[in-house]
Amino acid sequence: MILRTLVISDIHGCFDEFMELLDLVEYTVGKDRLILLGDYVDRGPKSKEVVQYVLELEKKDEVIILKGNHDERFVSLVERENPTVREMFFKYGGYETLKSYVPNFSMEHFDEAVDFIRQEYRHHIEFLNRTKLYFEDDHFIYVHAGLNPKFKDWKQQPVPDFYTIRETFLQGTVDTEKRIVFGHTATPLIHESGDIWMSGEKIGIDGGCVFGYQLNCLEIGNEGKLTQYEVPSKQKRSRI
Repeated sequence: MILRTLVISDIHGCFDEFMELLDLVEYTVGKDRLILLGDYVDRGPKSKEVVQYVLELEKKDEVIILKGNHDERFVSLVERENPTVREMFFKYGGYETLKSYVPNFSMEHFDEAVDFIRQEYRHHIEFLNRTKLYFEDDHFIYVHAGLNPKFKDWKQQPVPDFYTIRETFLQGTVDTEKRIVFGHTATPLIHESGDIWMSGEKIGIDGGCVFGYQLNCLEIGNEGKLTQYEVPSKQKRSRI
């Protein structure tokens, strides 16, 4: 019997905070359902460690792992030679990801670094490639970025919307009876706090850990009670 659902998003290489948060909530394999909403890489210092640990979690019962836009971009960088993807990758924290996989990484050896990841960490890329776009239970829909209110059947929205949509989702109303738990947009951008944001049908849980705020966990009890747990970031505070 599943006692709780625990939801965490946007770890972004903050491996130490992630481990501390799982310990804080006393996550128990087999008793808790753990849902991770994506963005395991970029910006933070330990993307490789996060991906490896989450990959191991995938083997456990009741672990749901979703795809984030940073994860998708990392996969695209390794699998396809695309200058636009490369530019966006480095613009949004990709340098730190490559440093975690290749400690002596430098830009002049970019091609060699990507080739090294392609060969030695193919299992990481394959894992990130097979993560889910969304998950739903009786009362909630879980997704990285949000749902597009322009689609009556949200499951028919374009695939990138699941991990990239922002203002259209935040400002709109989605035709669903279930509440939507999402990450992607750091809550300090929504209500100037790293705490979980709740407004009607929407629950935003990305506490902006990689920007120096906090890593959140939303606990959903069997009675529907919602509880927040958080671990302060070990990262230097920066602009989001």
